[in-house]
This record gives sequence, structure tokens and C-alpha cells, in this order.
Amino acid sequence: MYPKLFDFGEVSFLGIEFHAVLHTYGFLLAAGFLIALNVAARRGKKFGVDANLTMDLGLWILVSALVGAKLLLLFVDWPHYRHDPLSLIRSGGVFYGGLVTAVLTSMWFFRKHKLSAWRMSDILAPSVALGHAIGRLGCFSAGCCYGKPTTMPWGITFTQDYAHDIVGVPLGIALHPTQLYESFVEFAIFGFLIFLAGRKKFDGQIFWSYVALYSTARFVIEFFRGDLARGFVFGGAVSTSQTIAFVLLGFSVFALSTLRRFPQKRTA
Repeated sequence: MYPKLFDFGEVSFLGIEFHAVLHTYGFLLAAGFLIALNVAARRGKKFGVDANLTMDLGLWILVSALVGAKLLLLFVDWPHYRHDPLSLIRSGGVFYGGLVTAVLTSMWFFRKHKLSAWRMSDILAPSVALGHAIGRLGCFSAGCCYGKPTTMPWGITFTQDYAHDIVGVPLGIALHPTQLYESFVEFAIFGFLIFLAGRKKFDGQIFWSYVALYSTARFVIEFFRGDLARGFVFGGAVSTSQTIAFVLLGFSVFALSTLRRFPQKRTA
């Protein structure tokens, strides 16, 4: 759609000349993170968690998520990035890779600061959904994570040569707007989690509800994705993300049923 938000042309900085571009994807990704972090800090403060502590955690999550997303992308499409390593910098990454490293980093942070893992996870979960929803709008603007060809009236046709050169999105063909599908789902999940937060029965309920809902949605949306570089398993029967989604869905159902047996104080 609009991969470049602003094109400043050739600029010079410290004697170095380069072409400066503010990409819409990067702008929306940053905006999503800042908005999500603000929501998390406000929710944390409401439940007695220092806002500065939440901000610190957010920065750790940002760095670890970016690294994890890139690592999983590198893993699922190693042949491509082996021959063109610089394209890894331009690519957005795989959300599940970022989610896993963010969770591991969060667990370390919780332990270091003696915070309740499930309580903090419940505080953060809605923000993850909100930030991801905004970030997917960035994917839509860049053309990445595109869908399969469709004859549906809501099909989206990309026309920007720049988007094709960067992410390989097909031009002149109506495609499923899978980025918008996922963004809409994440906004809906965010709203539901906020609603559920006031009615939770045990710590961990919000976080694992998010994992279950997102995994289900991602598994379905993957059937409409058209970008083959995301990786497939079992002879191409399912994508890497679908496999991860299936495992996480099963684990989240198990976690919810287990934690439900030990009701805890409503804290978030």
C-alpha cells in the first residue's frame, strides 16, 4: 500500500551521504510498542506495580522480541538469508519467535525483581495483543505477510514496485488481506482480554487465554497466507507457524485447566 511514510531523499550526516526514508512499517511498529507499553504501565500501576519497572520490562521485551523474531525467520528460510544476509535486516521477522524470546526474557525479569510471573503476564497480555494489532497494520503497508490470490470483493491489490522489491509481494493481483485479518483479530482479542480482566478467577487466566485465542486465529489465518518464505513442515502440509500454534493451543488449554484448580486472588 504505502511502504514509505516519508521519503527525505539524499541527506548528509557527519559527512556520510545516504537516502533517508521513514518506512510506514517501522513507524507503526514503534507506535504499537509505545502505545502498548503505555497501556501496560497504566494497568500495572492500577495493580500496584511501579510504572518504571513496567517500562524497563518493556524495553527488555522489545530487544528480545526483535532478536527472536529474526532468529526464527532465519531458521525457516536459511537458504535465502544465507545468500542475502542483508535482507534479514529489512524483513520484519516471525511473531512466534519474538513471543518465545519475550516470554523467556520476562520470566528472567520476574525472577530478578521477585514479581509474580502469572500476575505480571496477565497485566501485559492485553498490551501484547494491542501492539501486535497495530504492528500488523505496518505489515499491510509494507506488503509483507501477504495472502493468497482471491476473487473476494475485499481482496487487496498491491501496486508499489518498492514493496515487491523489498518483500516480494505480487503486484496487480487481488490478494487476501491477511495482515488486516490478523490486525482485526488482535484488536478483538485486546478488547476481550480487557473485559475478561475484570472477571478473572485466577492468575494466569488472561495470559493463557490470549495464547489460546491468538494461536487459534493464527492457525486459521495461515491457510490464507501466500508468502512461502515463512516455512513449512510435514512435506508442506502445514506452515511452521501453524505447527507452533497447534502446540501452544494445546499447552494453553492444559495451563488454563491446571491453574483453574488452584483459584488465586484476583490481581489483574
